[in-house]
Amino acid sequence: MSSSKEKPTLGGTRIKTRKRNIAAPLDPAAFADAVVLIYLENAGDLELVVKNVEASDLNFSRYGDTFFEVVFTGGRTQPGTIKPDEGERHPYSVLDCQPKREAILPSVLYIQKILRRKPFLIKNLENVMQKFLQSLELFEENERQKLAIFTALAFSQKLSGLQPETVFQSLLKDNLVAKGIVLSFVTVFFKEYLVENSLDDLILLLKRGKMDDKLLDCFPIARRSAECFSEHFTKEGLLALVEYNEKKIFEVKLKEMKTALTTQIAEETDISEVIQTAKQHVKDANLPDIEVVRILWDMLMDAVQWSSKNQQQNANSVLRQVKTWSGLLNAFCTSGKLELELMYKVQIQCYEDAKLMKLFPDIIRSLYEQDVLAEDSILLWFRKGSNPKGRQTFVKALESFVNWLEEAEEEE
Repeated sequence: MSSSKEKPTLGGTRIKTRKRNIAAPLDPAAFADAVVLIYLENAGDLELVVKNVEASDLNFSRYGDTFFEVVFTGGRTQPGTIKPDEGERHPYSVLDCQPKREAILPSVLYIQKILRRKPFLIKNLENVMQKFLQSLELFEENERQKLAIFTALAFSQKLSGLQPETVFQSLLKDNLVAKGIVLSFVTVFFKEYLVENSLDDLILLLKRGKMDDKLLDCFPIARRSAECFSEHFTKEGLLALVEYNEKKIFEVKLKEMKTALTTQIAEETDISEVIQTAKQHVKDANLPDIEVVRILWDMLMDAVQWSSKNQQQNANSVLRQVKTWSGLLNAFCTSGKLELELMYKVQIQCYEDAKLMKLFPDIIRSLYEQDVLAEDSILLWFRKGSNPKGRQTFVKALESFVNWLEEAEEEE
């Protein structure tokens, strides 16, 4: 019977153990106290505060939100609120200064310097701004003014990396809008931002923040109208903003009118219905008569099926379109002034579009035959027309027709 041999073993075998990442305990309170101390030791001199913040070994990557709470409120706020937490505080915060640009601008420039050295903190700034803007009702009125001025100056100074959309979208909470808090905030913001920036700059900023189409949403529902918008911002001295909004509304209504009429013309809807649609849109948008005449002509020409090769086919299509829809033009060419405006419109288009260059006299004659243009309007254009585009060419082309009109007039 053989005895089994003991198997050799390796001496000093190492047993693998999994390393554990032991995170340092979070202590935002101690961080906040340390930042407050820097403010206090330097008596709020932000130039010195920047230098000492830079020289410190504080963990900004972990406590970025806490840092900006100290900047805005003078100390740490309780988690999930804007209420002061226990701990040291300093009196040099954004909310402790006067609600004036000269008092708040130093804090903006201070943050700008910090962000240049620690760009990762921009997200923390956005976090804190979002929290405060969503909680505006919890602040006093003068504190809301300070936040509005700060926000305007932050964008005016192009604070590195601050995203307008992140900031603006925080405002549109129903309860804040309903109480008029958002309207008050944006009013202060607009006035402050326009001190050093143009209206175009403001509109571009609003577009980046996806707010350019939501300005009325800042008004409580009961006041959400173009009239209230104009009244409010006129009273606040923001006439340029009022004019911009009126122009924007006009353009929207104009587009709606063009879309509706283009569809009806393409579908060959009964002309009486098309006229009614046009009149309703003109009334709703308060469109000037001259603008209506121009729009109608453009839409009729846009609806023509153009041929790239057959000029005669194009001529026939244009004249057929004029004859078919003459009643629409006639409904709005209600004075000699508007008839003359239509002639200028035809003149310019024929001058600028090679396909129409030779059709000018035929179009004018057709408009006359369909009672859209009166004899007096045509003769006035021929003798005293003021638009120079192609005028000499078109006058010569229309000469035989004008002679015919004059002879008919003499016979009468």
